[in-house]
Amino acid sequence: DDVDRAYFAVFDGHGGVDAANYSATHLHVNVGLHEEIVKNPAEALKCSFQKTDEMFLFKAKREKLRSGTTGVSALIVGNKLHIAWLGDSQVMLVQQGEAVTLMEPHKPERE
Repeated sequence: DDVDRAYFAVFDGHGGVDAANYSATHLHVNVGLHEEIVKNPAEALKCSFQKTDEMFLFKAKREKLRSGTTGVSALIVGNKLHIAWLGDSQVMLVQQGEAVTLMEPHKPERE
């Protein structure tokens, strides 16, 4: 279609790099192939995070891997910004020199 899209993501491995590397390799593919990417990018991000997690858990069980990862991604579709995150990764938006809070990070003390 004629809509410009851009995808950015950062993963912070915990207990090793396997989960972070796996996510960096597969999440954007899952997002791009998701059936809702055009109509509902936020849903595509959410489902793709879940699918990538399930895929890695299957691999981790099979290969006895024990790492994890936090992650944050930004998907720009036209003039809209969609943010998805997992764990305590955060994203910051600065607009005209002022920080804009986009999310409340997942912290152990937060219910």
